[in-house]
Amino acid sequence: MGIWNLLSDPRGFLLQALYSLPAILIALSFHEWGHSYAAYRLGDPTARNLGRMTVNPFRHIDPLGFAMLLLVGFGWAKPVPINPRNFKNLRRDEIVVSLAGITMNLILALIGMLIFYVYVIAGGGNEVILRMLSYFLSINLGLMIFNLIPIPPLDGSHVLESLLIRHTGPKPFVFLERYGNLILLALLLTGVVSTILGNAVSYIIDGMRLLFNAIFGVSF
Repeated sequence: MGIWNLLSDPRGFLLQALYSLPAILIALSFHEWGHSYAAYRLGDPTARNLGRMTVNPFRHIDPLGFAMLLLVGFGWAKPVPINPRNFKNLRRDEIVVSLAGITMNLILALIGMLIFYVYVIAGGGNEVILRMLSYFLSINLGLMIFNLIPIPPLDGSHVLESLLIRHTGPKPFVFLERYGNLILLALLLTGVVSTILGNAVSYIIDGMRLLFNAIFGVSF
């Protein structure tokens, strides 16, 4: 999937978008629910009170981030609102909340791989189902890795800020907060992020395949 596919093969791109749409909606919804639920458990009900502690994708979709997911395979949702003053341990809790969404995508990817193995071992071979499972796996892993990038509004920026702000002061993070979306858009459209993260996703899938091969005693 990619912007060049849209230009060269619109019908093929549309078909890929339809196959990947369920994975995108699930990946984004559970990612943001993870942030909301973690914040709530750590004492901050802000996201829950604003209706964001839900797996309803329409509460989380950011139009630009959603479009980027369709076009280049990596994107983002609307940041979950939190009130850090409700946390007992500010730096620790902000890191936990930031990593909660990434953790949800990893869990979903593992579930997707498990379903794939069970389905294939049981004799399933429907091409549409296999393709949708493939997108489900790659999109969740892509969203997980992409959100580790330390540029706002991505989760990696909050982790980095929590770890370094005492040493650097707020100025670098104010700059990134102001121009983060533009920086991300430029990196995505130039293919820098797609190339690096595409390779990272492939390596992780290979590692997961080895793990599940060992668990099920098969070789895929």
